[in-house]
Amino acid sequence: MAAVTIEKLRAWWAHRQGLDATLTGASSAEVLARTGWARSGGGSTPYLGLFARAGLDREVVDAAVVALEIHELPSTRGCAYVLPAQDFAIGLTVGTEIPVGDIAVAGKHLGVTRAEIDKLCSAVLDALSSTPEPLDPAVLRDLVGDAVRSLGEEGKKRGQTTTLPLALGLLQAQGAIRRVPVNGRLDQQRFSYVRWSPSPLSNHALDIATARTELASRYFSWAGPASLKHFRWFSGLSAALANKAVAGLDLVPVDGTDLMLLPEQVKEFDDFTVPGEPSYALVTGIDGIHLLHRELGRLVDPADANRQAPGAKAGRTLADVPDPPCPIIVDRGRIVGLWEYDVDASEIVYQAFGSPGPALKKAVARTEGFVRDQLGDVRMSVLDSPKSRAPRIAALRAG
Repeated sequence: MAAVTIEKLRAWWAHRQGLDATLTGASSAEVLARTGWARSGGGSTPYLGLFARAGLDREVVDAAVVALEIHELPSTRGCAYVLPAQDFAIGLTVGTEIPVGDIAVAGKHLGVTRAEIDKLCSAVLDALSSTPEPLDPAVLRDLVGDAVRSLGEEGKKRGQTTTLPLALGLLQAQGAIRRVPVNGRLDQQRFSYVRWSPSPLSNHALDIATARTELASRYFSWAGPASLKHFRWFSGLSAALANKAVAGLDLVPVDGTDLMLLPEQVKEFDDFTVPGEPSYALVTGIDGIHLLHRELGRLVDPADANRQAPGAKAGRTLADVPDPPCPIIVDRGRIVGLWEYDVDASEIVYQAFGSPGPALKKAVARTEGFVRDQLGDVRMSVLDSPKSRAPRIAALRAG
């Protein structure tokens, strides 16, 4: 494969991510299957990503969650992602070692045993089996009684007040239970729990090696051309395990880079040309266009890399941060601006890296209406708030 320009790579990544209007009208599950799992963590990323790619309203996405066409699951690297139903088994399997490791750590520092957690898991399953209604953690604690144990002051220091979260994490990874957003929304972190029947693992059980290979195949479909380093970041795998996962994919190298592409995408990539017209998308800083590779410099032009990071210490530039400091504006894969949502003013405040033309202003207005009418706010994570983003908004207003 001949060497390619960064402009072509960026535009291709944006195309594969559906940020060029090619997925307009697709369902939530179709978008996530094509472009990759959406990082959630109590933020607005899933909603904004599905709106930017397919124009989907929030209520449509929420309905897909209720119908189990998509679902938020603990998955790779122990992080929460929104997955399409066809990937539930893979997502759960590649994340299954995380809760086991958490129990081992609790055993080392807090005296928790696997037998104790297994007993608690049985009690939780009995409690959830007694009703079809979701049960929140407080109700579950009452129902399981002495099976749950306080971990005292030492547990509080380590962020584990009781043994219940350890059991809930293990049961989720096993596909035995699933968590349900209390208000039906993906941009919060208050959950109740229900039995998952039938479990997505009951008829689609995968060994861990097969699941990792399936993950690698999906990853390079979403994010290729990508490097083994990029895949290791996303998957959390060691070099040896990552090499094993991609061994049968026959990845094709891109000349002059450490990037690789699935063989079935080579011709399409070779034939692809950078669109002549801009295609703007407003997404969060942990959208897949960035987070699948987590190499910010590939999306930022050198002329923009020395821009001050909004809200950061003086002199701290975009070249100094691993992730965008706030939501981003993307055009054909290049970051061409930064933005935040001002709740008090009910408006998007943004800083374009050039003169904003009509197409950019239209994209901003469209996203602003979506946020104001359907989301109410935009948070990068559950820790984000109007107060915490105030310095960034001020910096963006100041230009």
